Amino acid sequence: MPSTTSPAPAVTVAPETTPVASPPPHRTPASAWVLLFTLATIWGTSFILMKKGLVVFSAMELGATRVTVAALILLPFAVRHLPQLERGRVKWLVLSGVVGTLVPAFLFAYAETKLASGLAGVLNALTAVFTLLVGALFFGQKLTPLRVLGIVLGLVGTVVLMLLGGSGGAATPTGEGNAWYGLYIVLATMGYGVSVNVIKNRLHGIPPLAVTGLLLLYIGGPAVVYLLVGTQFLYKLQHVPGAWTAFGYIALLATMSTAVAMVLFNKLIQQSTALFAASNTYIVPIMALAWGFLDGEDFNLWHLLGMVIILVSVAIIHRAK
Repeated sequence: MPSTTSPAPAVTVAPETTPVASPPPHRTPASAWVLLFTLATIWGTSFILMKKGLVVFSAMELGATRVTVAALILLPFAVRHLPQLERGRVKWLVLSGVVGTLVPAFLFAYAETKLASGLAGVLNALTAVFTLLVGALFFGQKLTPLRVLGIVLGLVGTVVLMLLGGSGGAATPTGEGNAWYGLYIVLATMGYGVSVNVIKNRLHGIPPLAVTGLLLLYIGGPAVVYLLVGTQFLYKLQHVPGAWTAFGYIALLATMSTAVAMVLFNKLIQQSTALFAASNTYIVPIMALAWGFLDGEDFNLWHLLGMVIILVSVAIIHRAK
C-alpha cells in the first residue's frame, strides 16, 4: 500500500569503523505526536488515490510512476547529499528503498486491482506487527510473551478479514473482487517492517530529507527506465481518455504519500522509536475506510471484526514490555 521542507543540513560523515548506534530511550516529544497524526492522515488517503489511478493505468505503471515522480521531486536534495554519504551506508539505503518503497509501490497497486481500498488500509496496520518481528529477529529487540500474543492476533485478524470478510465488493478498478489479493499487502508490510528497522538502526544520524532523497535516487533510476521503456504509460497519456486525471491522482500520491510522507516518517523515526513511528497504523485504517465508504465500497461485520483484532494486536505490541 502515499508539503515542502527546508533543505536539510549536510550529512555527517562518520568513519566506517564507527558503529551506528540508536539514540538512548527518551520521552516522546509533542512534535512526534503531530508528525504521527499528519502521517496517518496522508497515508490514509493514499489508498483511494491508488484506486483512482488504477482506473486507467496498470499496477506496474502506477507503481513505477509513483516512484519516478517521488524521486524527481527529491532529486535536488539527493544530489546535494550524495557526495557526503559514507560508502558503508549505501547498502542500507538501497535495502530500505527496495523493500520499503519500490516493491510495496507495486504490491499495493496489484492488491487494489481486486481489493477494496479501505480494506487495503486496514491490512496496512500489519506494519506494526512486522516491525516488531523483524526488530526481534535481526536487531535485538525484546520479544516478550505478550508481544508474541500481539503478533499472533495480528495474523488472526488478517485471516478473519480476508477469508470471512471477502474483498469488499466489486467497487474495485477491475470490477472484480478477490480477497486473496490481500496477501500482496501482507508482503508489502513485511518490507515496511524491514525498512523501519533499517532506518532506525543503520541510518541514524542522517537527516530525514537526505535519507528519503538518497534512497529514492537509488531506486528511481530503474523505475523511470521501466516506466518509459517497458510500459504503455506515454501512449495512454496521449490517447486514453481520462489518463491525465488518473496521472494527477498518482502524482498527488507520489508527492504526498511517498516523497513528503517518507521525509516526515524518517523524521518521526529519529524522534521516537520504530514501534511508535509504525503506530500511525491505528489511524490510517479509519481514514482509508472513510474514503472507501464515500466511494461506494462495502464494509461488513467480518471486516469490522478483523480490523478490531488487528488494531488490538497493534495496541498489545506497543504497550507490552
